[in-house]
Amino acid sequence: MKITIERAQLLKVLTHIQSVVERRNTIPILSNVKFEAPNGSLSLNATDMDLDIVETVEAEIATSGSTTAPVHTLFDIVRKLPEGSQVELDCTGSDGQLVLSSGRSRFTLTCLPTEDFPVMAGGEMAHRFTVSAAGLRGIIDRTRFAISTEETRYYLNGIYLHVAENSGVKVLKAVATDGHRLASVELPLPSEGMPGVIVPRKAVGELRKLIDESTEDVSVSLSDTKIQFSFEGAVLTSKLIDGTFPDYDRVIPTDNDKGMQADRKLFADAVDRVSAISTEKSRSVKLTLANSTLTLSANSPENDTAFEEISVEYGSSDIEIGFNSRYLLDIAQQIAGSTIQFTFADAASPTLVQDLDDPSAIYVLMPMRV
Repeated sequence: MKITIERAQLLKVLTHIQSVVERRNTIPILSNVKFEAPNGSLSLNATDMDLDIVETVEAEIATSGSTTAPVHTLFDIVRKLPEGSQVELDCTGSDGQLVLSSGRSRFTLTCLPTEDFPVMAGGEMAHRFTVSAAGLRGIIDRTRFAISTEETRYYLNGIYLHVAENSGVKVLKAVATDGHRLASVELPLPSEGMPGVIVPRKAVGELRKLIDESTEDVSVSLSDTKIQFSFEGAVLTSKLIDGTFPDYDRVIPTDNDKGMQADRKLFADAVDRVSAISTEKSRSVKLTLANSTLTLSANSPENDTAFEEISVEYGSSDIEIGFNSRYLLDIAQQIAGSTIQFTFADAASPTLVQDLDDPSAIYVLMPMRV
């Protein structure tokens, strides 16, 4: 294999590819990227056996062929090359090495046989649909902050995609929760018969990077065990989380009767300032509502205190309730409109948070003692 490719094109693909590969691997071949150069294009493939990415880019193919090379080393080399430079990759020798040349720089990397590179079997993916890149980007951004990182409850370590019903209309719903907060976002339904699936946290992160540069529709294929996203020269395949997502509808409050509306930016800025003195561990902030005034307060173990008042719309009985300030800010960042709405029941019950400009998104936040 002998190819020439522009440095920026190769770097863009390697940036995506290398983040799939774990830095430490007990299986050497999993540290490598597989190159395949048939005619006119270069295909790069990396996998960690749970997640697989194939990306294709145009290149000048002098000699077709295939090889594998250590992806993190290759990425470090290419990103340090001068902008605008041409990169030549040559693996035509019989010594099992890849020679990378650019200008007056030359690197020799040890290759492993392509026969050893694992194939992540796709299997039959009976369910297929397309969704806009903007729509997919939106549901990821508005839910992934609530994905759990607690490995014991592995079934919460992803986004639950499934068909649901809202006011008699079927929708595609994305839900994530870590037990302390919940995010639920809807899209128009692209496929009637799709099964409910849990897309792992790592796959969500890699998908988000890929669609950041995409404007085209994304083709989604899925089975009971895998999901595949295809668009603009890239194919991302991931195993699904084998587990049952909890009945999240039970924790979404329907009887909360104390409604507060506030300017989203004023509220977020006040939370951010007051939380500066709260402890790193709890990050707790107390919200006290009386008439049309919200008082935010926090204390530290050293008896430092912080108070700030903002004007809000509130006409119910007085209430004091505490929250993790980080969770409040995470949700406030997802509110696209200028007004954030909270609906409370009491100081110990889940609170509903909504964007008045987007009824398709619902957030639930558990209070904490302060």
